[in-house]
Amino acid sequence: MKLTHLLAAAVAALFLSACNNAEPQSNETRSADYVIKNVTLVDWLKGEPNVIDQQTLVVNNGYISGVFSNAEAPAFDDNTQIIDAEGQYVLPGMAEMHGHVPPATDFGDFPKRYADDMLFLYIANGVTTVRGMLGYPHQLQLKSDIESGKRLGPTLYLAGPSFSGNTIESVEQVTERVIAQRDEGWDLLKVHPGLTLEEYEAMASTARQADMDFAGHVPAEVGLKRAMEAGQRTIDHLDGYLAYVDAMNREITQDELDLLVAMTLEHDVAVVPTQALWKTLIGAANPNKLKDYPEIQLVPTAVREGWLNYYNNPSSYFNQEQAQVQQENRQKLLHALHEGGAEIIFGTDAPQLFSVPGYSVHHEIRLMSEAGIPMADILRSATVVAGDYFSEQDTFGRVAAGHRADFILLKDNPLENPDTLRENQGVMVRGQWLSRGAIDKKVEEIRAAYAQ
Repeated sequence: MKLTHLLAAAVAALFLSACNNAEPQSNETRSADYVIKNVTLVDWLKGEPNVIDQQTLVVNNGYISGVFSNAEAPAFDDNTQIIDAEGQYVLPGMAEMHGHVPPATDFGDFPKRYADDMLFLYIANGVTTVRGMLGYPHQLQLKSDIESGKRLGPTLYLAGPSFSGNTIESVEQVTERVIAQRDEGWDLLKVHPGLTLEEYEAMASTARQADMDFAGHVPAEVGLKRAMEAGQRTIDHLDGYLAYVDAMNREITQDELDLLVAMTLEHDVAVVPTQALWKTLIGAANPNKLKDYPEIQLVPTAVREGWLNYYNNPSSYFNQEQAQVQQENRQKLLHALHEGGAEIIFGTDAPQLFSVPGYSVHHEIRLMSEAGIPMADILRSATVVAGDYFSEQDTFGRVAAGHRADFILLKDNPLENPDTLRENQGVMVRGQWLSRGAIDKKVEEIRAAYAQ
């Protein structure tokens, strides 16, 4: 854990200890940045959902410094901002574990404001942590600006420019690139298709020596089994799985599903499914429904037009004739992985094709639910499990003392009504409160900026 996080956790522990060791006197008050009172807490204990009403949350210096029952909460002075959340629910902030964060500069037809707007749209939908999976120039500056408070956005963990058949030409180049990205401050390495087995092996070996994670796609020449054996931290998307058993264009069998689950458990690898985006990429989604997503008005015209023209110039993943069987296989595989106890971490691959940051969460939840995953496990994959993934670097993913103050205020219990996530009542990100009114105002400003 980084020193700043250790210090924050220590301060939170001291605050909590002080409050619990002595009953506050009637005239004794304490100071805090925010207090959220009368709220129902949605959290997880030992993997199971835990819903507790009449709670008070205390936020100081960007971290949760205390969680109390209303009856045991201390009094706070007039400098503390009190939010009365009577009848509402609080959920830990969600993580986007396969996001694409734009660079912090003008590029192509995208205005300079594009990066800030996409970062805000994540937050507007309760996404408070993003694992960016494709590095761009100046992207590390975005991360630094957010950490310092200069820029508003989710906490970023960033992969550098990818390792692919288009960027790598030799084993020597692979080794140099791993060391360079470590020294530049990138958090992990992004694997894209096209690497040879020798190049992949060199990347994996150097990454282990440099204490860097690598994650992403499974190159065809490497294959799923070898990627797992090499220690790839996450397998993102499910195409590498289907390719391993040659089930892209035919129905997958139960024996194949059992084999893939067993391999995943044996090698303790996590999976980031990105089901909604890939349903679109391969041609299994309904184009008429996609173009009617209201959130596509929140991206620049050039981006929106590119999405609307996708079916005229699709990617190499597009195979409309076999798209439906492939999508069904993806859903069956996701269900089997969940039932088998594999670690699934939430991700949507936004901003990509019809996948707008933050708003893509709702489509992914729907697809995961249709695959038979209970809502409690879907939300846990986006909160607790993501926090566990970064546990050596940070403390987040739960509403608990010492955790980063990232959470979502909701009208209803999201375990019972996931649609409540579409209209949150406010978001706390790194200890900064954004009310529903403030979120709506900024979203409308973004919409107006990109109106045709």
